[in-house]
Parts: sequence; structure tokens; C-alpha cells
Amino acid sequence: MLPETMTCVEISTPGGPEVLVPITRPLPQPKPGEVLIKVAAAGINRPDVLQRAGAYPAPPGASDLPGLEVAGTIVALGEGVTSPALGAEVCALAPGGGYAQYCTVDARHCLPIPKGYDMIRAAALPETFFTVWHNVVERGQLKSGDRFLVHGGAGGIGTTAIQLAKALGATVFATANGEAKCTACRELGADMAIDYSTADFVEVIRAETKGKGIDVILDMVGGDYMARNIKSLAADGRLVSIAFLRGSSAELNMMPVMLKRLTLTGSTLRPQSNDAKARMARGLAETIWPLLDKGAIAPLIHAVFPLAEAAKAHALMESNAHMGKIVLQV
Repeated sequence: MLPETMTCVEISTPGGPEVLVPITRPLPQPKPGEVLIKVAAAGINRPDVLQRAGAYPAPPGASDLPGLEVAGTIVALGEGVTSPALGAEVCALAPGGGYAQYCTVDARHCLPIPKGYDMIRAAALPETFFTVWHNVVERGQLKSGDRFLVHGGAGGIGTTAIQLAKALGATVFATANGEAKCTACRELGADMAIDYSTADFVEVIRAETKGKGIDVILDMVGGDYMARNIKSLAADGRLVSIAFLRGSSAELNMMPVMLKRLTLTGSTLRPQSNDAKARMARGLAETIWPLLDKGAIAPLIHAVFPLAEAAKAHALMESNAHMGKIVLQV
């Protein structure tokens, strides 16, 4: 028997971390094609922070609760769902609603818990791995032998991107703030970590690649980094933008884009169609999940908070003091 209500954390009004408050709501019901997950853990991500601040509203039809990735047990099936089965332990990409005891998701967006993983480690996987897979592999077309650069290498996306790119055979460069974060990047597999507080990554990359440049850059900084990224790209290079911590506007000289035949692209994950996310899940299951099962790559967990302390988790994320993922235990 399932309860009629659940505890969750809602955004009481747009604002700082303190606007995240525990509340009781009715249990969500799975629609056709969906499953209901009893949540054991939920990951914290930058889009949650933006949504809390009022800058990233939930898409139509999605829960207004924050939370884009969960791990737990399937306790109900929507019409037409045959897999995964009742009782299966999964991690899943959610359109919202993850900061709760129960969450509904598209059944096709569920992935099995990797071998040897507890729910906390599993909850740290979906949002970052879907994001990196889509942007680095599908959009950036990263292949073995490429030179790859990720900015913010010590964050949740960055630590995932370093490991995934290295596992796919790339030479990996990462930028990070301070020697401790640079050391963490190297320990995860980065061939070179650049402390952006003391060095110009453009000059370092020019020297290290003997002027050849980078084949794929994953950028979440924007602003003045856009022109610097273009300088750092090799011929036929690809720049993939996924966030704009320094702003989404930039003045660019397009001549290098033409002369080097560059591709400038980017994406956001949450608004994409369920079919697109299902395609990403299949790619991850075939290529990346076996690496997780073998322990070849793994999420880096920085801190775990109880669900009721979601505000503290958001404050930590906004401080930028973390390395890796922040997770809520439900």
C-alpha cells in the first residue's frame, strides 16, 4: 500500500537557498509510459539553483519541485509500462520533482544501478552523464585521439566529463580554480589541469599542443571565454556551450570560425523531448554503464545532506567550494 501523501521540498518563492522548505503534498501518480519511484537519494544540480532563483522555470507538464535526478525503487507503473519492473532499483533522469519521497519519470529514462553502487552514488549519475554524453559525444563528436578541454573541471559536470572523455581515448585538459581542484582533476584522469586563477588557459594550451589546439571544448562559462575558446580550438574544432556563468552575450570575430571551419553549438537538457532523452539513455547503457559496472569511471561525491537540509546543499553549491557532486538523502 502506497501512502496518500509525501514529504518534499518546494520553492516557496523565488530567492536564495532559504526559500527551499519541506512540505507535505499528495503522492504523484504515474501517467502512461511513466513509473513512480520511491526516492532514496536525489542529486543537486545547477539548474535546480537557477530554478530556485526564478531564472529557469519547469517545462510544461513537469513538477514544479526541483530535482532532476533520483535513485530508488519502482513502486508503481503507468499504463503501457513493462520495463523496468515493479521492485527494480534504478537511477533516473527526471523532468523535476526529485526533491521528494516519491517521483514520477518516463520509464525510458531509467537506468540500472551500477554494480556495487549504493543509492547515493547512483543518484549522482543521471543529470551529469546525460548532459556530458549528449554534449560531448553526440554534439561534440568526441572520438579517440581527440584533444578535449572542459572548463570547471572540479564540478559535477567537469568531473564526469574528464572521466568520460579519458575513457573514450581523448587527451584531456581541464581548467579549475586553485591547486587542490587541479589536483582532483588530474587524479580523475586529466592529462593537464590549468589553474585559471594564475595562468591563461589559451597560452597554456597553445604551448602544450604546439599550436595545434583543442578538438572539443565543453564550456559553461560563456562571456569573455567565448572568444578565448575560439582561439584555443584546432581546425575543424567544436565548441559546445551548456551554461553561461559569465553571461550569454559575447562579441566574436567570426573570421577564425570560418578559417578554421569551427562548429559552435550547445544545448540545454531539460526541455528536450522524452524521445531524445530515451535515445541518450540507450547510448549511455550501451557505452558508459559497462564502464561504471567495472569501476573504470565513478562519480565524485563531495557531500550528502538530508532532504530537509536542501537549503544547506544549495548554499554549498553556490559557494563553489565543492568538488564533484552534492546529494540529498531521502
